[in-house]
Order: sequence, then C-alpha cells, then structure tokens
Amino acid sequence: MRAFKYLMGLWTAVAVYAVFSLLAGPSGLSAYSQLEAERERQRANLRELSAVNEKLENTKNSLLYDKDAVTVQARLLGYAGENERFIRIVGLGTARNPHAAAGRVYYIADPEFISDKTIKITALCAGFTAFALFFLLEKLKTDGKS
Repeated sequence: MRAFKYLMGLWTAVAVYAVFSLLAGPSGLSAYSQLEAERERQRANLRELSAVNEKLENTKNSLLYDKDAVTVQARLLGYAGENERFIRIVGLGTARNPHAAAGRVYYIADPEFISDKTIKITALCAGFTAFALFFLLEKLKTDGKS
C-alpha cells in the first residue's frame, strides 16, 4: 500500500501536468486554436491588400495610358487646364484622393496561454495533495485498528 501511495501522488502530478499542457499550455489546444484564428485573419488581410493592390494597379495603368484619366485625376486634386478658371468656395473642404489608402496596419495578437511554470506548480500541488490524501487515509486506517 505504501508504494501505491507514492505512485498515486506521482501519477496525479504527471496526469495534471499532461492535461493542463494539452488544453491550456503554450503548445496546447487553446493556443493552437487562437493561432488558427490569427492565421485566418492574416489571410483575410492579404485578400484585402490584394484587392487594394489590384485597384491601385488599374488606376496606375489608366493614368499611364489614358489622357482623359490624367485630366480627371488632376481636377480631383485641384488642378485646372490652361484656359480654365476656378471659383473656390471657402468652407467646402478639399478634394480627397479616393485611391490614397493602401491598406491598414495589422497587428498580430499573441495567443493567451497558461505558462509552463504555472502548470508545473499546479501539477506538483496536485501530486502533493494526492500524496497527503493517501497518507491521511493510511494513517486513519492504522489508528482505527489500534
């Protein structure tokens, strides 16, 4: 019975460590699912950036090869032709370039997990608790027989 008591405390510590590491540890299922979600967000951001890149590429090509597109873009920016005059109305604001945005800044979120040190301490506490429980049970049995 005495060897069983020691082995149960040790086995409990190992089992608690394995379960906590598997579920909530740095390489556990929780951290893995958070990383999978982060990867999907990055893929969505890459698709968005590809769409912005395609739109900007089309705008660049139209400005390179189409004189009318250059004229329209120049007017959006507030320029005029040689024989044109502007009447500026104060308070309306300035024209904005609709193609100025080239995406957004994307910050990667670190996964949240329980540190390995905390898991080890919890496992040791569980192992000592199991050992103490079996020790007290054995002590109560021996005191009850006396």
